[in-house]
Amino acid sequence: MDPSATRVLIVDDDRDISALLSVLMNKEGLTNLVAHDGETALQKVPLARPDMLLLDAKMPGIDGMEVLKRVKETDPHLPVVLITAYAELSASVAAMRAGAFDYLAKPFDHQEVVRVVRAALAERDRRRRSQSEEISADNCLRVMMGPSDAVTRIIREVNRVAQSDFSVIVQGETGSGKELVARAIYQLSARADAPFIPLDCGAIPETLIESELFGYQKGAFTGAGAPKAGKFEAAHGGTLFLDEIANLPLGAQAKLLRVLQEKAVLRLGAVKPVKIDVRLLTASNQELQRLVTSGQMREDLFFRLNEFTITIPPLRDRKDDIPYLAKRFMDLTNKELKKSVQRISEYCLEALLSYNWPGNVRQLRSVIRRAVLLADDIITEKHVDIKRAPVPGLAFTPKIQGTPWDEFSLREIVHRSVVTVEREILLQVLKHTRGNKAKAARLLQIDYKTIHTKLKQFGINQSGVAHD
Repeated sequence: MDPSATRVLIVDDDRDISALLSVLMNKEGLTNLVAHDGETALQKVPLARPDMLLLDAKMPGIDGMEVLKRVKETDPHLPVVLITAYAELSASVAAMRAGAFDYLAKPFDHQEVVRVVRAALAERDRRRRSQSEEISADNCLRVMMGPSDAVTRIIREVNRVAQSDFSVIVQGETGSGKELVARAIYQLSARADAPFIPLDCGAIPETLIESELFGYQKGAFTGAGAPKAGKFEAAHGGTLFLDEIANLPLGAQAKLLRVLQEKAVLRLGAVKPVKIDVRLLTASNQELQRLVTSGQMREDLFFRLNEFTITIPPLRDRKDDIPYLAKRFMDLTNKELKKSVQRISEYCLEALLSYNWPGNVRQLRSVIRRAVLLADDIITEKHVDIKRAPVPGLAFTPKIQGTPWDEFSLREIVHRSVVTVEREILLQVLKHTRGNKAKAARLLQIDYKTIHTKLKQFGINQSGVAHD
């Protein structure tokens, strides 16, 4: 990276120290920005997008620890070096726990300042290189979601829309991976070096959602002791991801539409709007078009958000991903728990494949993590906290036609009935699997060769259709 293009934001209420640090940064060929209080620093971070912060821990008003906390909420990868007048272990531990890259104790050595700044910027460069080299829709989503045709289709759609500035709706059931897809769009976009700000609209009380989105001025309401930038300002130049957008109240929907149309946000209690440049991604576990019909979503907002839609099928409809994901979660949990569980038994895998997964990938991850904790060498069905899903249509009672006892013995009647039931089961299971014989064999717990033999025996063709 060109040093002159690297921006260091110096935040210190002591103007002499700010001037000294500015001189040191200039000698390193770095561009420096200065703020003398926490409030100004929080306003400059989303607008100037510095490459690192040199931040005084003790300042009047919003102190350095609070600035650190808020900065890390919006950009967890931004290196922050905390400056403290106390060379105490407790101060350094608190800084590191809050996400600081390192700390400097006053009075500091000039060479130490330069060393720490270089190390922080090197870490920032390393993270950026890692993202550009390793993050693509192919390797990110395929690694995280699986190898199925459905994931391939999602990857193709992400690649198509990522480089545009289109607003995108990501639809899918809870736990299906909507935020993964949104982050992939962001990481492949021209805004990848700018912030990615997520907000779960369902997790914020209705009375607070507008202040979270649009920010507020000091005194705008009871408890507003200091001004605060909203998520739109925090995402300036980058991407704002609104999860579960269907939970947004109609009043907030109207204000959101105005922000998108005017590309400016008005904080609560403010009179002057702030210009913003934000790409908006949204997600919902409900079909938004139905919410428009029912009056729960503004039609004009829906049209503004729906420039492109990506739909994620539930896990039950992309079961080819289940073996891959189960092994991935097993390997990750092995590493976390320092265990060496080797594999998932075939019978257990059949149980995973036959289950309906109402909680989708999130539920599968939870199930496998628990199984690894309980297992020693092999994960079996006893370690898995699920129940096999019944195959639709198999709850039936065979009918006895006519009076077969007039011609046959009980043994012969039973044999003929068993053959009839077995043939009916095969037909119904093949209908359930849409002719997928391998999947039918797994559900019935028989091998692939056996199901072919029985299909031939009962006069059922390769498509699962009976012929006489």
